[in-house]
Amino acid sequence: MVTLPSSCEPALLERFLKAEAMALWSVRAAQVRDVPPGVLAFLRRHEEEEAEHLREFEARLGVISHTREKLPRVPSQWWALVIHLYGYETLGLEFAKLLVQVQPELQSILDDETVHVGFFEDEVRKVLAQEGRGATEARKSAQAWWRRLPPTVDRYLEGEQLAPYRIDLKRLILDSIEERFTNIGLFNAVLR
Repeated sequence: MVTLPSSCEPALLERFLKAEAMALWSVRAAQVRDVPPGVLAFLRRHEEEEAEHLREFEARLGVISHTREKLPRVPSQWWALVIHLYGYETLGLEFAKLLVQVQPELQSILDDETVHVGFFEDEVRKVLAQEGRGATEARKSAQAWWRRLPPTVDRYLEGEQLAPYRIDLKRLILDSIEERFTNIGLFNAVLR
């Protein structure tokens, strides 16, 4: 575990604001896709929670995150879309864990992120339990997402305040996500 000083608080808040904005746009984009029954209702609640988190972080930082004219492209097949959402939610969860180190009163956000990850984890399990093409393609999608993760984490850890902790934080985040992906059955062996 990496222990962060309170001087990292502004950097973590900025990164979490960025992550929440990305999650909000992805969740909005996912709602126009063909998703399994029950998922759409969760995505709508999830969007409301992400919007609330975004407003809270904007208020704390005194900034307004930029808005998008168009929603981001997200996969159209459920087996790929669920990996996309699950992956970015796990990344958000890791940053929420770091954030509560310097802002313990944000525990409710960590709790929300834990619920979001749990929901998508269950959905990934359902895809994998069906075996066949969907499960195979979900695993391939997870591997492709994994290959893009290290540079994404590098971007999130940019900045002077996080520089002394960057290597340890990156390893912590990647190891945690890899463990989740392995435990759920997306990865059969260490990919790095």
